[in-house]
Amino acid sequence: MFYWFKDKTDLQKLRKRYCRLMKNAYNIAIKDKEKSDLLHEEANKILTEIKKIEHRS
Repeated sequence: MFYWFKDKTDLQKLRKRYCRLMKNAYNIAIKDKEKSDLLHEEANKILTEIKKIEHRS
């Protein structure tokens, strides 16, 4: 019951943001390749941050 009020960790926030960016990049790729590439590049930066955090743990 108290799980709803528990704060998310930085790693969980980064994973959620990464997933959101990848989904958006995929959906936009049909209409605008350049914007999709920018979103994909930003998602890759977040992925490297996720890997750094996981490596430290």
